[in-house]
Amino acid sequence: MRPTALKLIAAILIYFIGINFSVQAQVDRINVVTTAVPFLRISPDARAAGMGDLALATSPDANASLSNLGKVPFNVSKGGISVSYTPWLKDILSDVYLAALVGYYKWDDQQAISGSLRYFSLGNIQFTDNLGNDLNTFRPKEFGIDVGYSRKLSEKSGIGVGLKYIYSNLAGGFAAGNTYKAASAVAGDLSYYYNGLNDQGQGWAAGAVMSNLGSKIAYTDNADQKDYIPANLGIGTTYTRVFNSSNKITFGADLNKLLVPTPPADPATQAQLDAYRSKSVVGSWFTSFGDAPGGFSEEIKEFQASIGAEYWYNNQFALRTGYFYEDKTKGNRRYFTMGVGIKYNTFGLNFSYLLPSGSGVDRNPLSNTLRFSLLFDFDEK
Repeated sequence: MRPTALKLIAAILIYFIGINFSVQAQVDRINVVTTAVPFLRISPDARAAGMGDLALATSPDANASLSNLGKVPFNVSKGGISVSYTPWLKDILSDVYLAALVGYYKWDDQQAISGSLRYFSLGNIQFTDNLGNDLNTFRPKEFGIDVGYSRKLSEKSGIGVGLKYIYSNLAGGFAAGNTYKAASAVAGDLSYYYNGLNDQGQGWAAGAVMSNLGSKIAYTDNADQKDYIPANLGIGTTYTRVFNSSNKITFGADLNKLLVPTPPADPATQAQLDAYRSKSVVGSWFTSFGDAPGGFSEEIKEFQASIGAEYWYNNQFALRTGYFYEDKTKGNRRYFTMGVGIKYNTFGLNFSYLLPSGSGVDRNPLSNTLRFSLLFDFDEK
């Protein structure tokens, strides 16, 4: 099979299975909750990635707005920026990547503004007609632009609200004899952060975020073919233990659940499919709890879990590890991660690595995923 055909197949898997595919899970009844623009759920932050995507209640840095806007005003520095780069699915494709630029500014000790740009490129794809004849070459791409406002409610808690614009162009207008258009959507985020650490930096922290709350997105003019974007509810907590002035360690866990309807189980009737697609956006946020065909046991399986740990030496060198879990009937993403971080004055560098797992057709396609983040803090002159 030609490499271009492999790219197209991979792109379809990424976007219509939501980067949730596994051969092993075929032995069970699979009912994956799918959405469009799943790149919004990929964390560009190498620090979070090194801890199994743990992020909701970790200590704030320049990437805080990517996970929890409520953390932003708790940053020590007046402002900061971060640049991140992730080669995605590198074991399968060589030119797919996610890049991000994030920044924040505190105009006083209580309030902050932030913004980010996430850009996802699926590489070059050669489109063909039904007979296999070459048509056009196109580079599918997507991006999201976020702006946010955050404010402390007290010395221990903060909230944040955000607005984002989402753009997705997967086919360049024409593919396999069908006409497609670039799609766009608008969404918002609501965030809360509790900072229970004492003066020595020891104690509990917690976070809760509702993200990507927005309109459906459409790639055609057919009003019945609009797709849900990945609205998500996340809750998390961390505990930090300070041993002395040079050594501290943080443990934590996050739980995430998509706030979109569960598709009807196969084989589904046309009436069931129509009912699934016709649900309103706001209504789907609430009915996403309790709509799984398999009942409560299937609802529990729709939660994804991240657990992780971070050790800091002298606030300059960090070691990280974590584990991400997703039920095998809901995508079967399960992997261990590790990472390191270096901070010197106002400069920081984070690196993460997703450990290989499986072999042959059961090999995790995310194996060997790398993420890199550069952070710069700046203070008021």
